[in-house]
Amino acid sequence: MQNVMERYQTFRQVVDDITLMNNRFMNKVFDGNIPATQRMLRVILKNDKIKVHKVSVQQWLQNLYGHSAQLDILAEDENGTQFNVEIQRSDEGASVQRARFYCGALDMHFLDRGKKYEALPDAYVIFITESDVFKEGRPIYNVERSINESGKAFGDGSHIVYVNAACQDDTPLGRLMQDFNCNDPAKMHYKELADRVNYFKTSKEGEIDMTDIIEAYANNKAEKAAAKAAEEATHQSNVEVAKNLLMEGMSEDFIVRTTKLSLEEVRALAAKQSA
Repeated sequence: MQNVMERYQTFRQVVDDITLMNNRFMNKVFDGNIPATQRMLRVILKNDKIKVHKVSVQQWLQNLYGHSAQLDILAEDENGTQFNVEIQRSDEGASVQRARFYCGALDMHFLDRGKKYEALPDAYVIFITESDVFKEGRPIYNVERSINESGKAFGDGSHIVYVNAACQDDTPLGRLMQDFNCNDPAKMHYKELADRVNYFKTSKEGEIDMTDIIEAYANNKAEKAAAKAAEEATHQSNVEVAKNLLMEGMSEDFIVRTTKLSLEEVRALAAKQSA
């Protein structure tokens, strides 16, 4: 019974703590959720005329001859404009090359055979990043192609946007980022997001739907625990080797190079042996 209670407490703790900055949870909240997706895009792009009519998550854009792309959120508005939104908690996952690749993947996927290039829909690739990727202190970075010589917009319909989720000021975008980092739906600003988050965090049906996230969390936790145990075992083995080498009179420098222990650790072991 205790194990069952412990597992449920762990489950509840994860559910209580999780936010939209977890891409698995974000996928659940936005999957098929037109009102929430529309609100998010309107705030980020400062365009209240956006009318989303379709949204899906974890959409694969297959490339038979190279790298494929799996999109966190893919939405389409009434004009056919494509919106790809990605949550990235590490700077490496939000590289400018990845943004470029995703733009190309959208273009390849949404230009039908036989159609002219002019039929390409406008496409937005939006990265919501946990930290300020470009280190300029801005809440948002809008990237557009332009002609160097004149400064005029190139106008090819491709748009890249980086949103800094660490900037949570009292603006529409800042409040949206507060919501993305908030674990309590009662404290969220945008009802379209709060309602769905509340469903997963408070209803029995939502709890059941969260099972795969909890399993993924548990597996990740187990992997980290196993890695930590292996690291500790290796360290202890190196300590024993160092002790033996000290007894044989080997130099501190040799022991450090052999065991990968720090010089401070080796000297501490030497001091214990001589005490």
